Amino acid sequence: MRTTVLLLSTDEAPLLVHSLAAALGQEPRPEVTVVDNGSTDDTARVADQHGTGYLRLEPRRTYAAAINDALTRTGGDAVVLLNADCFLRPGFLAAALPLLKEHGVGAVAPKLVRVTAPGRQLGQIDTAGMYIDRHRKNGLVGHGRPASSFSAAGEAFGCDGAAAIYRRETLEDCALGGREVLDEDMELWASDADLAWRARLLGWRCLYEPRAVAEHIRTYSPSTRAHVSEQARRMQFRNRYLMIAKNETRAGLVRHIPLMLGYEVLAVGHALLRERHLLAGYREAWRLLPGARRRRSWIQGRRRIDLPPFGLRVRE
Repeated sequence: MRTTVLLLSTDEAPLLVHSLAAALGQEPRPEVTVVDNGSTDDTARVADQHGTGYLRLEPRRTYAAAINDALTRTGGDAVVLLNADCFLRPGFLAAALPLLKEHGVGAVAPKLVRVTAPGRQLGQIDTAGMYIDRHRKNGLVGHGRPASSFSAAGEAFGCDGAAAIYRRETLEDCALGGREVLDEDMELWASDADLAWRARLLGWRCLYEPRAVAEHIRTYSPSTRAHVSEQARRMQFRNRYLMIAKNETRAGLVRHIPLMLGYEVLAVGHALLRERHLLAGYREAWRLLPGARRRRSWIQGRRRIDLPPFGLRVRE
């Protein structure tokens, strides 16, 4: 299986030195392309020193747009989407790739462990796949649990975008209009969860493989949320509504509408009492709603199942 690693760097050359070396050291050896998203640092020089593929994007794009562009300009039967702040351990690909050959499996979620810098481990799980619960809120499985936990393989709802392995066929099947794999209106946060939901609706499964391990410096998570910008928190808040607008089905609403409405009451209360800047997220979601409706028409017209397994989490 020909494997392509798309390693995204946005002014992250010091981290790229480590993440690129780790990716190139995998067996079977993949085709690695550094996706330079308008960097002004030494990203190009690091790629040149390692003799790897190099794709310059200029001007700088959002995360979603950068990944979409890179996907259309590269090949590979299997595609690894990798951030510069994520470092693959030896044996990562050897453990993950065989799962993509199983019928109906479109993605593999690795085991990500938390680090503060390359090699500086916290002894904690970053994520063992992702989930979307019955309130339609996405989250990280096992975040903060001991790194030795979640050692059994199983089915996950989807994989976190920091290090995600996809079958190319799956990405092509999920590409809105033949190109947009990640929703560019969402820009960044939760675009990976949105893709996982869409893939589920189209009948693709995701498997968690604990032997495929990578170290990750997490920017946005339950444990770091208080330290990220209001803009990032607002984007995550509004993107949940865009996910629902595009992907929700009638069967899902019938099954879970009481839980969803209950959560909405709590969300509004939290915004009013604790984070009033989130209220602007409603306005932003409304502004982007026409695009979500267009995407919904495409998704629902191709949908193969009625109700994805909300709440599905890998067992500890």
